[in-house]
Amino acid sequence: MRDFNVNVGGAGDKSIDGWERLLKNTAPNALHDSDARYDPPKCDEDTRIEVIGEITDWINDRHGPQRLLCITGAAGSGKSALQQTTAEICQDSGILSSTFFFSASDPTRNTVKPVIPTIAYQLGRTSDTLRRWIKAAVENDPLIFSKSLRTQMSTLIVAPSQRCKGMGMDLTTLPHAILIDGLDECMGEDRQAELLTAVKECLLVNDLPFRVFIASRPEWAIRTALEPGGHLSKVAYHIQLSDQHDASADMRRYLRRRFEDIGLRIDDLQWFTEDNIETLVQAASGQFVYVATVFKYISERRASPVQRLKAVLTWTPGAGRGAKPFEALDRLYANILLNAKDAYEAVDTHHGREFLLLFRAYTISAAGFPSNSHRIIVNPTPMFLSAWLFQEDKAEESLISDLRSLVTFQKGQFDLCLHLYHQSFSDFLEEESRAKTLFVPLSRVATHLVKCLMQHIVECPFESDSQSPKRSLSMAVKLLPFFLINNAPIDEGVVAFT
Repeated sequence: MRDFNVNVGGAGDKSIDGWERLLKNTAPNALHDSDARYDPPKCDEDTRIEVIGEITDWINDRHGPQRLLCITGAAGSGKSALQQTTAEICQDSGILSSTFFFSASDPTRNTVKPVIPTIAYQLGRTSDTLRRWIKAAVENDPLIFSKSLRTQMSTLIVAPSQRCKGMGMDLTTLPHAILIDGLDECMGEDRQAELLTAVKECLLVNDLPFRVFIASRPEWAIRTALEPGGHLSKVAYHIQLSDQHDASADMRRYLRRRFEDIGLRIDDLQWFTEDNIETLVQAASGQFVYVATVFKYISERRASPVQRLKAVLTWTPGAGRGAKPFEALDRLYANILLNAKDAYEAVDTHHGREFLLLFRAYTISAAGFPSNSHRIIVNPTPMFLSAWLFQEDKAEESLISDLRSLVTFQKGQFDLCLHLYHQSFSDFLEEESRAKTLFVPLSRVATHLVKCLMQHIVECPFESDSQSPKRSLSMAVKLLPFFLINNAPIDEGVVAFT
C-alpha cells in the first residue's frame, strides 16, 4: 500500500483542490447512467433470468472466495446488456459502488487513463470520509494521474479505504459492486492486461469489501489471464456466455413482446407469425445482437414493419437488394476484422502475408471448397490448409487471435475445426455488398491456393529419402486439377507453370 502523510483537510498542496483535479480526469460518458449512453442495451423483463441470477447471487455472496467475476462471450452475445441490467439492479439495491463502460468509438472512454479516477470519484460519493481521503491523496501527489494503473489504484482507492478502516469505519457498509464493461474496447492489449493485473493486486486484497465484475469479448488480454496457468485462473469466477447459456428462448420472448407492441401501434396484431420469430431466432445463432439489430430495422417508424420483416426474411446473399437490414451488424463485423487485420500484419514475421486472404481461406475450407456441380469435394482441416499455404505450425491460432469474439476452433473427429459463432458473419464474408473492401472472393482464394500447390511441386526435392516431401508432392498433384477446374481463374502465373 502506498502511504501519504497528510491530515484530512490539512497538509498537502493547498494551491489545488484534489477533488476538482480528480473530476477533470474522469470520464463522465463511462457511467452506467450517463446521458451519452442514452437508451443503453439492457435485458428485457423475463429474459436472461438464469445468467442474471447467477451474477447477482455472486455479487451478493460477500463471503465467496472468488471476488472477481469475468464474463466472456462472442460479439453480440449480450454482455453489455447484462452489465447495464446488473448495474441498475445493484443501484436499486444500494450496493453499486462504481461502473465504467468502455467504448472504442468514444475517445473519452476508450483508454485506461480515466478508469481509476472515474472509479475513485464514484467511490468518494458513497462516503464523505472516503471522499476526503481521496481528495487528500490527490493533493499530496498532483501527478498521480500520470503514474501506473497499479499506483493510481493503490493511492486513490486502496489507501483511502484502509485509512477509513483505520478510523473505525466498517468497510462492509460501503456499496461493494464495481462493474467494468467492454474491456476489449480499450485501446492497447498491454493496457488491458495492466488493468487486469492492477485489479488483482489491489482490489482483491483481503481487507477490502469490493467484488469486481468485468465483461469482455474473449480477446488476448482476458483470455490468456483466465486460461489454465493464467494469473486470474484461480482467483476469478468465469462465465463463458456463448458456451454456457443458450439465449434462444429469451430471444423468442424479446421478439414476440416487441412485435406485439408494433401490432398495437399499427392496429394489426396478426402482422407476424410464430414461424417468423423462429426463423429469426435460428438465424441469430445464439447471438442477441442479431435479433436486436433486426428489430431496430423493422421498427423504424417511417417504414412499414410488414414490408421490412419480409425484407429480412427473404434477404439472401447475392440478391442485390436495396434493403440493408444488417447494416449495424456489418459495422460491428468490419470493425473487428479491421482491428484483427492491423494487429496481424503489424507482426514482423507476418510480413508479406495478407490477413484477409488467409482468413477467408480458412472460413471457406471450414464448409468445404465447392466444385462446379456445387458438391463439396475438398474439405481440409486447418492443419492441412496451413501446410498447403506454407504456414508454420499452428499458424491458424495466430491468425484468429484477435477474432475470438467471432470464431473459435473446436475439436472435430480428427482435428480442430473452425467454428463461426454467427451465421450472419458467414453471410457477411460471402457478400461483397456487405463486406465491401473486406470482401475476398472464392476465386481469389482458389488462385492463391493454386499457386501455393504449384510451389509445392516446383520445390519438392525429388532426391530426398524423406516421406514428407513425397506426401507434399502427392497432395499437390492431386489437388491442383481440382482448383484449376472448379474455382481458380487462369492467370499468367498458371499459364507459365503449365
